[in-house]
Amino acid sequence: MKKSKSKFRIGVLHSETGVTASTERLMLAALKFAVSEVNAAGGIDGEELQIVHFDPGSDVVYYRYLADELISNHGVRLIFGAYRSSTRMAVKSVVEHKNGLLFYPTQYEGFEYSPNVIYGGAVANQNSSQMAEYIAETAGSRIAIIGSDYIWPRVASRTMAEQICHDDQPPLTDFFVKLDASRDEFDNYLREILKTSPDGIYCNLVGPSIPHFYQAYRAMGLDPAKLPIFSLTTSETDIAIMGFDAAEGHVTAAPYFQSLDNARNQQVLSGFYDWLGEGTPTNMVWEATYSQVHLAARAMQACGTDDPNQVREALMGATFDAPQGQIRIDADNGHTYLWPRIGKINASGQFDVIRESLSAVKPDPYSPFVHEKTWEMREPALMSGSNS
Repeated sequence: MKKSKSKFRIGVLHSETGVTASTERLMLAALKFAVSEVNAAGGIDGEELQIVHFDPGSDVVYYRYLADELISNHGVRLIFGAYRSSTRMAVKSVVEHKNGLLFYPTQYEGFEYSPNVIYGGAVANQNSSQMAEYIAETAGSRIAIIGSDYIWPRVASRTMAEQICHDDQPPLTDFFVKLDASRDEFDNYLREILKTSPDGIYCNLVGPSIPHFYQAYRAMGLDPAKLPIFSLTTSETDIAIMGFDAAEGHVTAAPYFQSLDNARNQQVLSGFYDWLGEGTPTNMVWEATYSQVHLAARAMQACGTDDPNQVREALMGATFDAPQGQIRIDADNGHTYLWPRIGKINASGQFDVIRESLSAVKPDPYSPFVHEKTWEMREPALMSGSNS
């Protein structure tokens, strides 16, 4: 039987095909799982929350077209989706013009504010600043940079260089790679990086480029203890693709890791695997997507409508008991208070948390710097989620 049309419907633009599909399929699974929880608990005002999903195929132009299609022809006013900054900006142009509301779950470069976007991922003062401090303390300032060739990697790389490189010593390399670069191309990039004798490699690659680069590193027999790769993007999803041996010993900064040893994370993971089945790794954007759906559902319940203006107003200052810890939407800028962490990949393909914040950090999209240090170093025996 065909479902009746609910007044509570959300548009979804996550790609199941194209260069970012491996990550966006996981984001789509997180969204569908969260919606299933909302509906199992009675929906919104007794009505099911329904999904209208289109696959943009990782194509920037198609994100813009489909966002317009959702609002103009499907009556959808709240849109969840996008992964890259270029796709966020494509959807943002539509929701600003037609007064929709975009829920964007990905870490990004900052330097942006829109009343039509709720930002769920980390900005620089919630991941880059912490990583810069860690690199400076454990590696040094002689850093090689490699990233994908679009907005976020370029801006994030510049931000990192400003924090860790001396005025007279710019990054040793600054390579930006096309999204569909072949595996063989990374052998050449890595050879050029090694010629500079760096202390570490800062990696802002996305999509298939991540496993390609780590596999090239592994194939050359390099040692993470001597030349670590530092990243804000490499996640459990990428580790599953590249292989645990290629990932072990490298470092990522993120608010969430699957290995977090807290009751809420274990509860959500258990429910997710009961719903989907074991075997799918979770990661930072999975967690942010899941949390944003629940925040949006609570806001719609509170105001009894999916009107973007009322939903946004209900979201300002709203909190949620997320798998990473309690998060809050900042009423000043529509970004999210998050819990910065640094994790090192272990032999089981999970992250050992080696540093984490003692409190959620207020998002500052216009500065990479943390104004109040809230770090705790964790001893190896006490690392959360260690499987090694």
